[in-house]
Amino acid sequence: MLSRVAQNLYWLARYVERAEDTARLIGVTSNLLLDLPRTAGAAEWEPLIYITGSHEGFREHFTRPDEVSIVSFLTGDLRNSGSILSSLTYARESLRTTRDVMPREAWEELNRIYLFVRDHISDGVSPRGRDYFLKQVVSGCQRFNGYLEGCMSYTPARDFVLLGRYLERADMTTRILDVRSGNLLTQSGDLSPYASIQWMSVLRSLSGYQMYRQAVRSRVRGPDVLAFLLQDTRFPRTVRHCLDRIADCLRELPQPETALAQIARACAKTESADVEALVTTGLHEFIDELQVELGEVHNAINAAYFTYHEKETPPAAA
Repeated sequence: MLSRVAQNLYWLARYVERAEDTARLIGVTSNLLLDLPRTAGAAEWEPLIYITGSHEGFREHFTRPDEVSIVSFLTGDLRNSGSILSSLTYARESLRTTRDVMPREAWEELNRIYLFVRDHISDGVSPRGRDYFLKQVVSGCQRFNGYLEGCMSYTPARDFVLLGRYLERADMTTRILDVRSGNLLTQSGDLSPYASIQWMSVLRSLSGYQMYRQAVRSRVRGPDVLAFLLQDTRFPRTVRHCLDRIADCLRELPQPETALAQIARACAKTESADVEALVTTGLHEFIDELQVELGEVHNAINAAYFTYHEKETPPAAA
């Protein structure tokens, strides 16, 4: 497989995953605010621009982190390379250049959801139409992934798609844990009685609440949420599960040794986490170190398979 094709497939998957995860975040925050005091509004919306890594770009164009500004920046602002519309635009372009190795149904679905988002951005910003808009984005991205799962042969092309998907997913999980739970650990005053609701929102941001309850079978506690999202090997959005899937894909590709060694270091970091201690101190520093490890995984994949086209890599949040 050509390096350029492999790189485009990798970034295609990352952008689709990014669009879906951003839609999930906005939807969960909108629903969370229904259960919190009205005074929590700005405090709950602002973390989204940090989770998505777009805070610096946001400050260049907006003066106040209010709901309308943040939601519009994250949904349809093309000045934000991580917005839903930007992500789908990049994904569509990557898929356009690799259509010969991808199922036709996947192209048609991605094109459909891109056109829907482009034509209904105002619905995503408006509280009245936001829920339907975001559900369409999430379901469209899931249908796209479903077509790949059901119609794409087990070839190196599929491996590069999965590498991108699971690395982006692991990165988003660490971002949500860093910003959302970091805010929970330091909060006081009016919001402290709502801690359990906010921990639930961390899980729901990753569609993990139901699976968490099945795995843990007790009330929602910070240490249990951290342990589940970092170390559980069975839920598809935990850091450890994503790392395991990345390793599986790398073993199907030539010369994976350097990347696999980096994966092993990231797994060891995840497994060594003392979640009881992290709930009280050191979580931000731990997540920073883990994100550095994930960045090194990307660098190892890039060096092994994409180095020739490194300068052509599209802008990315991670």
